[in-house]
Amino acid sequence: MRKIKSAFVFLAFAFAVCLPAQDRSYGRSVVATQYGIVATSYLQASLAGARMLERGGSAIDAAIAANAVLNVGEPMTNGMGGDLFAIYWDAKTGKLYGLNASGWAPKALTIEHLRAKGVTEMPQFGIDSVTVPGAVDGWAKLHARWGKLPWRDLFDPAIFYADHGLPVAEVIHDYWKGAESNLESNPESRRVFLPDGNVPEFGQVFRNPDVARALTLVANQGESVFYKGEIAQAILKTSNALGGTMTADDLAQYSAEWVEPISTTYRDWTVYELPPNGDGMAALEMLNIMERFPPDPAGPHSPGEMHTRIEAMKLAYADVKAYDGDPRFGKIPVAQLLSKDYAAQRAKLIDPEKANCTVAPGALPSSDTTYFSVVDREGNILSIIQSNYESFGSGITVDGMGFALQDRGGLFRLDPKSPDALAGRKRPFHTIIPAFMQRGDEHIGFGIMGGMNQPLAHAQFVSNVVDYHMNIQAALSEPRFTVSSKLGCNILIESRVTPATIDALAKMGHELQVRKEYSATMGRGQAVLHNSSTGINFGASDPRADGAAIPESPRSLNSQGNP
Repeated sequence: MRKIKSAFVFLAFAFAVCLPAQDRSYGRSVVATQYGIVATSYLQASLAGARMLERGGSAIDAAIAANAVLNVGEPMTNGMGGDLFAIYWDAKTGKLYGLNASGWAPKALTIEHLRAKGVTEMPQFGIDSVTVPGAVDGWAKLHARWGKLPWRDLFDPAIFYADHGLPVAEVIHDYWKGAESNLESNPESRRVFLPDGNVPEFGQVFRNPDVARALTLVANQGESVFYKGEIAQAILKTSNALGGTMTADDLAQYSAEWVEPISTTYRDWTVYELPPNGDGMAALEMLNIMERFPPDPAGPHSPGEMHTRIEAMKLAYADVKAYDGDPRFGKIPVAQLLSKDYAAQRAKLIDPEKANCTVAPGALPSSDTTYFSVVDREGNILSIIQSNYESFGSGITVDGMGFALQDRGGLFRLDPKSPDALAGRKRPFHTIIPAFMQRGDEHIGFGIMGGMNQPLAHAQFVSNVVDYHMNIQAALSEPRFTVSSKLGCNILIESRVTPATIDALAKMGHELQVRKEYSATMGRGQAVLHNSSTGINFGASDPRADGAAIPESPRSLNSQGNP
């Protein structure tokens, strides 16, 4: 009897020890491996990238292969007709590199040109919303610097899937359905993306032989075919037929730009974003404001913590709207906006008991998208984001090439006084932002896509990691809020936030639209972490998407003769 009692006590103790790992608020475990990891929003894209790592490829090789598959499997959110931003961390040197592969407006696309056509607001769809796509040149610049595998090989998985087809994923089907009316407005878009006149059903195999042809041209001839060769000619033919302003010089003279990441400290971590024309500085300013308040001990979705995050977001977004633009066309006050003193002044405007529905920018002294992240076995991290902006971008598909052109030009303004005023060869304000954060031996590449959702989602992720000591999977899975198109006090929030918190926020004046438990409107994120002390890599993928964090297989490494 004594033995039985002892055994029972032991089992009870063992159960209690295991309980924290078993009883948790997030549904997926973190992926951990001493090899590389590819985390994307589409399973086959993650697998394609992991296979490149297994062949001895770099994080860059894996990312390009994954992105090319995303072109096939998520054609509404990204593609060769869109833009790209990236942050790369070199594990050996500890240096960060930034790449801005966002395209410029055609030289003849000006405020005067649109006004002559009777246009009074920047078009959100159609040919006058199209800017030069930067993604393919972004791939090429990254590969030239850090690629290991042959360029041609990186496109094999995507070409295969485009020819043979991919079953339409669950979340992607919903995005596709939402863009149906946009696709119907363009004959080529209808032909390519509405087979048999309908949106492909969830699980239906979708083939795109036209994009297989375009990818094959890029694989065989490099980026020049996109900007100067056969694909460029197809883009120009499409634009001309619709009365667009794009010229051969607009394409041929475009080049992605290496930039220096901007940063701030949040508690004892350093967080990095890319400088304007993106809105990464909004995430950093939001963190600076949040840092003025201690974390609420009641937790990340307590009324106090949620209120602070929401109010900090409003202040940061008001500033970005007022001051962000293309730094080649005017001075953007990044340093002032990111100073701790400025954050202290802005933080004083937060009433801990009441929501502010009309937030003005501060007085300063004298985007549908796909995000993915990769860490290779050497610990190098690529944080990368690629986008068409709206679903299927401008709604215009390039004749015979199977990809849509982005509508990033829709983010310009027709007010000549705005820092984001439309001008030829100018880059518009951008919502897509990759991010990176580090402390000591821990280095995290992360991002959460979804238009203006991105800076506030970044700040929530960082706070979850730093203030509440969550692992990267828990930090991604945690309930989030996001901005509403109505602005003001209107906020979208997930129903996993407790009713008590939602009631308390409503009493403060927040006007909440409660969405389902895991809402894609909160963005779809990915994250990888490298511990430079242990050499272990970790990966996480947002349950709000169709993807996964996939590690490379050591069996394949062994078959290649690698350790």
